[in-house]
Amino acid sequence: MTNKYNLEIAKFSKVLLEEMFQVKKGETVAITADSATDRQIVDGLAAAAYAAGGIPMIIYTPRAREDGQAGMPDWPAKALTAALCEVDVWIELNVPILLYSEIWETAMAKNKKLRYVIIGDSSIESLARVFTDFDIASLGKLLHRVKDMAATTQKVRVTSKNGTDVSYETDANFALDLDNGDFSIPKFCTAPGYVNIVPKIGSMNGTIVFDELMNADLHKGGVTFEMKAGKIAAVKGGKVAEKFANYLAAFNDPNMYKISHHMIGLHPNIHELCGEIVEDERIWGGVDFGFGHTSPIDMPPLGQPAKSHFDGIVAKTNIYFDDQLIVKEGVVCHPDLKEMADAILAKQELVS
Repeated sequence: MTNKYNLEIAKFSKVLLEEMFQVKKGETVAITADSATDRQIVDGLAAAAYAAGGIPMIIYTPRAREDGQAGMPDWPAKALTAALCEVDVWIELNVPILLYSEIWETAMAKNKKLRYVIIGDSSIESLARVFTDFDIASLGKLLHRVKDMAATTQKVRVTSKNGTDVSYETDANFALDLDNGDFSIPKFCTAPGYVNIVPKIGSMNGTIVFDELMNADLHKGGVTFEMKAGKIAAVKGGKVAEKFANYLAAFNDPNMYKISHHMIGLHPNIHELCGEIVEDERIWGGVDFGFGHTSPIDMPPLGQPAKSHFDGIVAKTNIYFDDQLIVKEGVVCHPDLKEMADAILAKQELVS
């Protein structure tokens, strides 16, 4: 690998462990990975954890056949769960992911000190764009304002020139959260740059036309979901859609068809889709829709158990909160948000 590659790993790792997790002396940092994980990234994270005063613990497991609960037969569940219930920080690089499996749910429920982040199958080039070279505090200010607005919203609508037009109601009992890169307190963390809303059960209706969809090659054709009462009622779009419909049906799980969450992407470094899901979910002015398993953390008290979870992305959207337009064709336009958003983007232009 090139020296630039190694330097990018070092930079990303240092920012994640020191600035975001703020690892303290003596804290245990677990890094889980499998045969598909880039081991240089694993080693870089371990070195950064050690340099920050932490005690790194690398756990390699077999590569599972599926994500989430569907991957349980392939992992040493009892031993892995026991370890993760005792650590301070858990960085997941598994491909497929442990996220939303019984292992993950137990660790999150029992380990009250746990700070966890999901990275999955991301290249170091993508990780550098997502985790470095932005101001955590400034982004947090914008995301918290969007979150506050969402908290008083009863209906959310998303449209796009690609044909998307879908809406849902909110539920004050369900999770409404964000990540701006501050992982210093116990929480379920993901890559920064979004606000996440869990829709009211049975309330989503309309059409979603995806620009990117996990487990579907959209370069060979589009995929459209017709949503009725919070469920995928039809998958349309030719051979690619037919293949994806078969993929869904193979789970033999009705909850795989249900909406799980809706993320509003606002990462100042992400403006074009690159094909890496962790990055693309956070595209500025776009949205991510997740389906399938939903944790009791996000949908109390029981969650929405499913065998797996998948996500799809629509870029350059129009987003309405109770008929108020907050994002227009991927550009933040609401007067309570525009000044903050413009300042963040102007600062990024100077950095780049």
